[in-house]
Amino acid sequence: WLEQPFPGAVPSLRPLLRRAWPAPLFGLLFLLSSHLFPLEAVREDAFYARPLPARLFYMIPVFFAFRMRFYVAWIAAECGCIAAGFGAYPVAAKARAGGGPTLQCPPPSSPEKAASLEYDYETIRNIDCYGTDFCVRVRDGMRYWNMTVQWWLAQYIYKSAPARSYVLRSAWTMLLSAYWHGLHPGYYLSFLTIPLCLAAEGRLESALRGRLSPGGQKAWDWVHWFLKMRAYDYMCMGFVLLSLADTLRYWASIYFCIHFLALAALGLGLALGGGSPSRRKAASQPTSLAPEKLREE
Repeated sequence: WLEQPFPGAVPSLRPLLRRAWPAPLFGLLFLLSSHLFPLEAVREDAFYARPLPARLFYMIPVFFAFRMRFYVAWIAAECGCIAAGFGAYPVAAKARAGGGPTLQCPPPSSPEKAASLEYDYETIRNIDCYGTDFCVRVRDGMRYWNMTVQWWLAQYIYKSAPARSYVLRSAWTMLLSAYWHGLHPGYYLSFLTIPLCLAAEGRLESALRGRLSPGGQKAWDWVHWFLKMRAYDYMCMGFVLLSLADTLRYWASIYFCIHFLALAALGLGLALGGGSPSRRKAASQPTSLAPEKLREE
């Protein structure tokens, strides 16, 4: 952006409109879901008189409203950057969110050549809404959420963590991420549940998924996706309730189900000889449940 020799050749209006179009829908969905399922209800004594299925279900629309709110905010922030032409690089530079171009591209020598290039704004992309909702694994969900900050955390916190284990490095990163958000206990309870989920899914996946038939692997991925979403629903409650008492009260009302499920999955994975999770992506493991061409622009 600062070194663009022909800034007038960089498109902004069409990329802005293409990026902005889902925001009104997400905003309406946020208003509707937060009205029908207000967070304050969870802080009332009457809520805990509801049946267990109702208490379990409630975290789903709460996390849905949470996602819609952030989708709107981050899309608006991206649109502000796009309107200024900030973060535009030629597609050939293969820019990454937060990190910028990964390949060197010579600057265009004339306005005509600059106009003939295809540009994208991946550098300032902060949210992949489709990836967040439909990726299979907990670890992939982290990559699609707050993407520029995730890049920074990976480069400057994860890589310098005082441990070599992927799970311990992730725990260190989540601890500092919680501190970055603030001092509310709910942040720490939520963020520090993520490493347990990472360890559980990594061990169980390496122990079982490869032994299944192609049809069995597809069924596994759907179940994995469902449990991933429920894990994020569960962790979101700590993030929005904030206080230690409110978070533990809600989690206790649903019997700390995700914690116990993750511990059971971790134990089963260890018993079956599953390897430790690593940063390396298995070639046979899809990152989402639908074809890449269906992903948002």
